[in-house]
Amino acid sequence: MTDSDRNPRPPHEAGFHKADWPFYWITQTSARYMQVMEARLKDIGMDIAYWRVLMSLYEDQTLSVSEISTYCIIKPNTATKIIQRMTAQGLVTTAPGTSDGRRTEVSLTEDGHAMRRRARAIADEIFGQAFAELSREEQMVLNLLLEKVFNKLG
Repeated sequence: MTDSDRNPRPPHEAGFHKADWPFYWITQTSARYMQVMEARLKDIGMDIAYWRVLMSLYEDQTLSVSEISTYCIIKPNTATKIIQRMTAQGLVTTAPGTSDGRRTEVSLTEDGHAMRRRARAIADEIFGQAFAELSREEQMVLNLLLEKVFNKLG
């Protein structure tokens, strides 16, 4: 691999084609995924924000509203409103933080776990469709490459 292979220059202005711009494909893929997920989740009375919150809580069990905001890529006041709606629907519970009473900790209820399982089945179908022609190794390489780009932007 040459230095020019490792440090490619962006397409020259006169020769610019969006299909040669990796960020084009990243945003297009993300937008398409969101469209498909949103349509499918709507069938079970859910949206992307709920999906992200449910999956974040499943992995971490208990999170603060601030952590949910960060992991789910939503503003803190939006996270608070979503958590309030989810609490009213019996999907999550909230409690003061054990180490810091100013912190609100959020956890899934049994109904939240049930909703997460329904949504996860939908996500698994979409994942299977999207990645049907990629091997597990290709998926791992894709994840590693995207993580590298993500980290360089931070």
